[in-house]
Amino acid sequence: MTGDDRGGGKLSGREGFAQSSQSGTPKPVPVPVAPTTPAPEPRDLTPLIRTLKLTEDHAAEPTVIVSPDELLQVAQALKAHGFMLMDSVGIDYLAYPEARPKRFAVLHNIYHPHDHRRLFLRVWLDDGETLPSVYPVWRAANYLEREVYDLIGVTFTGHPDLRKVLTPDDLEGHPLRKDFPLGESPTLFRDGRFLDPAAFRAGLTGQSGGLTGYRGELRRGQGTDRLPPVMPEGGPK
Repeated sequence: MTGDDRGGGKLSGREGFAQSSQSGTPKPVPVPVAPTTPAPEPRDLTPLIRTLKLTEDHAAEPTVIVSPDELLQVAQALKAHGFMLMDSVGIDYLAYPEARPKRFAVLHNIYHPHDHRRLFLRVWLDDGETLPSVYPVWRAANYLEREVYDLIGVTFTGHPDLRKVLTPDDLEGHPLRKDFPLGESPTLFRDGRFLDPAAFRAGLTGQSGGLTGYRGELRRGQGTDRLPPVMPEGGPK
């Protein structure tokens, strides 16, 4: 070994090549990454609500408040975005503990079948106030609005066949209204079914066997549950 080798002189061979390579190549400078905006939730309805200039309601599910005059316009816009009508319900807030804008509300359940977004349209109504039917937009409103008309008493203008769908024709009043009297009058339906309220309620409360025959005894803490028959091994004997 020469003095140059011992004294830290120029190296040769692989060591020299490695040293020259390390000293001559600039180190890469890390490029700062700009913060990215998180992608919107696919089922977020906020952009659509803003686009249609709707008023959000405070509810557990995405809900907007729509006036009767703008209901058909909003329904047409939602249909153009691919939404369909899934359900329509009526609500009576007569006995509700908190103040509400009006006594009744009709909720249209609107659903998108592709991305599974769901939006509720809430329309506040006074007693006797009519509401435009969404049947011209969604044909599914036929029986849905008839049920609300029958049980709550909301009249839908423009509906092609607005008549009762659940209760007998001669029943006065609307059973889902909070002020509907809960009497004990037996009810005879058009198809011949006869419903005695006392016997029907007894089977639910456990006062007697009621229409179920035996369920009432379980609610009173009597009897034993009846297990369904089990197919024996090897099939029926």
